[in-house]
Amino acid sequence: MLGRTAALGFEGSKNAQAAFDAVVSVSAECLRQPAKLPSANPTRSFWTHSSPDANPLAREGSHGPLTTDADICIIGSGISGISVAYHIAEAVGNQTILDAPLRVVILEARDFCSGATGRNGGHLTPHTFYSFAVRQNQFGTDEAIRSSALEERTASSLVNIIERNGWSEKVDLVSGGNVCLFFTEDEERGTRTDFECAEHAGINVDDVQWLTRDAVENSYGPPYSAIKIHGHNLWPLKLVTLLYQHAKQRTSEHFDLKLHTRTPVTSITRSSSEDSNAGSTYILSTPRGSISCSRIVHATNAYASHLLPSLAGPSGIIPTRGQVIATRASAGQAPTKTNGWIANRGCEYWFPRLLRPGEETPLVILGGGREASGPQFELYVDDDSSINPVVGKELRKFLPAVFEGKPEHGNEPEMEWTGIMGYTATGDPFVGPVFNFSTGQKEDYEGQYIAAGYTGHGMPRAFACAEVVVQMIIAELTGTQWSRPTWFPKRYLTESRLKHRN
Repeated sequence: MLGRTAALGFEGSKNAQAAFDAVVSVSAECLRQPAKLPSANPTRSFWTHSSPDANPLAREGSHGPLTTDADICIIGSGISGISVAYHIAEAVGNQTILDAPLRVVILEARDFCSGATGRNGGHLTPHTFYSFAVRQNQFGTDEAIRSSALEERTASSLVNIIERNGWSEKVDLVSGGNVCLFFTEDEERGTRTDFECAEHAGINVDDVQWLTRDAVENSYGPPYSAIKIHGHNLWPLKLVTLLYQHAKQRTSEHFDLKLHTRTPVTSITRSSSEDSNAGSTYILSTPRGSISCSRIVHATNAYASHLLPSLAGPSGIIPTRGQVIATRASAGQAPTKTNGWIANRGCEYWFPRLLRPGEETPLVILGGGREASGPQFELYVDDDSSINPVVGKELRKFLPAVFEGKPEHGNEPEMEWTGIMGYTATGDPFVGPVFNFSTGQKEDYEGQYIAAGYTGHGMPRAFACAEVVVQMIIAELTGTQWSRPTWFPKRYLTESRLKHRN
């Protein structure tokens, strides 16, 4: 969700790695408890509440009759869930996959896109070579290359979709690049090692710019050396809204898509011939009634263990709270530019929104600060209905310290909110068929899939991970063999992850 903070998760920050090691060493039973359903009263994020029309699909399908039968149920309406729906719509097109239209239903516990995607930092930046050396050492060169390829594919695919459909202004797309400040020589040295390893492995790093301290200070203000890579900023909720609407428009005799918000799935059970239509396998229970379907996609990220308890605990998907503020800069557009930023080993990330009519200074979206929260770094916190005042204090003082003499000390943010990320021990998501991840048992989960656990770096990965899940489902429906794309890391697959499960 939130930029590089955890973006590279435990790979990108020694402090975060130490925190994770400390937490996983604790064998307390509470760490094995499944995640709860999302909070009923989450904090209000800029993306979802800054204007009355920010979320037109907020309560879509929350009233009236509930769909009772479907072929595919997608649980979650963030970037993963909606990307799954989008890819299905594109894959089916004018094809006849089944004898009847392929019926897809999206179920969302709260308002549309109200989870991590609707609460993140607004960055779409592939980390082409960041932490390349770590991944190469842990998983091999081929896997490290695929990690970069997947993120490049995700970012370029989304930007192409946005530009092809004329959505750039609608989603506030800005192609300003991303600047990473080096606060210490160790940070710069480590980044150069990643760069050199990636370059030697054949990764295209031609557009990477190394900036001296003088160059950064003259152009931007902060007295630090830096590196600039390609990247984008956007309004994530608006992108997901348009992706859903695009998929919905593909409705035909071959494809049907419905959305039910405020419809949390409380349990999943096997169906029997008496209580479901022929061919249905599962019954999904909700407070509004039940729905039967033959296939399920878990796109619930941090909350995945609520319905899949074997994903609870340190070797599964750990709910982790991030915090973001929208604060008014005290300088004009020129000093802050339009690019995105990361600093402090990725613990803070921000970007200034373009000036709007009547604005004299840009609104800066700034996230991070978890390193100030204590040794657990907000791990195992799944409540986004409140903020951490210690983290808030850290965020408030960050920009005035970096851009000395520009942002004023003591400015209160216009908005402040939290969101729940899904962390994993390796920083990699779970993608593919669902198993019992504790025992390896598969039979009770046939037809269930997952794409979740992005460790704070979902925007540049979720769209491609959803594409792979849809490839698997279409292959199953058509009786063909799925093969892993050359750009997809093998270690992301659930079957590979199962082999390394504690």
